[in-house]
Amino acid sequence: MDEATIDPFAIETESKDRVMTLSDAAVARLRTIFSQEGDLSLMLRITVSGGGCSGFQYGFDFEKKIQQDDHIFEKDGIRIVTDDSSLDLLDGSELHFSDDLIGAAFQVRNPNATASCGCGTSFAIS
Repeated sequence: MDEATIDPFAIETESKDRVMTLSDAAVARLRTIFSQEGDLSLMLRITVSGGGCSGFQYGFDFEKKIQQDDHIFEKDGIRIVTDDSSLDLLDGSELHFSDDLIGAAFQVRNPNATASCGCGTSFAIS
């Protein structure tokens, strides 16, 4: 089957041994964004790549397609997706949305991170 034709609803929605969760605030914000985009079938892709102030950095993008090595996590009909390699570094994390005086942003509450920088998108693992 071609990667572009994989039905995200037909695959397993969670990894059996690794997990990510979404806070209620993240679900509410993503639902608002996806509604404004006119497509509630969108997913938020979270990736981890080398770089940033602390060694690794998070990436966020909207996604409609999934790849063979993707894992999908869902709460209240809102889905996030991440690739297998990123999930190794994200295991146990919670996606949260914070809206305070400093600004509004998605945050990854990553229990595996041993250090992070002030921007909140870069982290280190020892």
